[in-house]
Amino acid sequence: MGIISLITGWPGPSGFGSATTAEQVTAGIDASDLTVVITGGASGIGLETSRVLALRGAHVIIAARNMEAANEAKQNIIKSNQNAKVDLLQLDLSCLKSVKTFADNFLALNLPLNILINNAGIMFCPYQLSKDGIEMQFATNHLGHFYLTNLLLDKMKSTASATGIEGRIVNLSSVAHLHTYKEGIKFDAINDKNSYSDKLAYGQSKLANLLHANELSRLLKEEGAHVTVNSVHPGLIMTNLMKYSLNLMRIMNLLTYVLWKNVPQGAATTCYVAVNPDMKGVSGKYFLDCNEWRASDFARDPKFAKKLWDYSNKLVDSALQHT
Repeated sequence: MGIISLITGWPGPSGFGSATTAEQVTAGIDASDLTVVITGGASGIGLETSRVLALRGAHVIIAARNMEAANEAKQNIIKSNQNAKVDLLQLDLSCLKSVKTFADNFLALNLPLNILINNAGIMFCPYQLSKDGIEMQFATNHLGHFYLTNLLLDKMKSTASATGIEGRIVNLSSVAHLHTYKEGIKFDAINDKNSYSDKLAYGQSKLANLLHANELSRLLKEEGAHVTVNSVHPGLIMTNLMKYSLNLMRIMNLLTYVLWKNVPQGAATTCYVAVNPDMKGVSGKYFLDCNEWRASDFARDPKFAKKLWDYSNKLVDSALQHT
């Protein structure tokens, strides 16, 4: 695997590559026994992931901030597949109170939970704080998903135990995790406005997604839980995620067009890691183009992952005490 494979689409060891689509990696898979929660499942690669998993028979719960857009997405999925099982629940990942409400509402449905796809995110936004007083990219991309995963984890473990079906958690990270602050994550200055860089803050949040997956994977292995956790880089795709830097992204797209994917290709790695049988028992890994990839030194440091885990728990506890 490398730049040549990325450009040409040649498959890697998994048999898939950068040109593979989400429908191709799920071909022949019966997901009718699976219930999936996907954040940001109403647009971009999240929508394609929702559509394809519903096409394979999964019951898909789309967690979305904009319910009008989510309902439109649901109707479009059903138009193309009348048998699709899709439900909607509101979720604003930048607000921990909203995350708790979402989890309570989902658990009240008394559904199983086999797969959690932490897909939603924001990118390169100007400096701002969340409702909980946390830098917005870190709050939305990492902390909201961290808290959501913790709230749903017991349901995932009990579902796996009751059904014998392996639970899977997928964190959408990014190759951008390589481009972060020099200390990796600014534990002592997460909200510092003076040193804020929209690009580095995004990289920091994507590094956090990777570290979160790795530490949770370690904890679940220790516990012997039948749940895996992996992270993925979907690739470069022109979606609404680019709204804060659209002109820059258009220029990049012109200069590096051979490296970019379309949306069906962008959803492939997520779908592969979420439901492909070849991923059974695989946990704590990072995937790009449906193949395992080497993450950064920061991302592979177990002590750094533990530090982020403890830091994130403290941030959540502190934020909830002030709501």
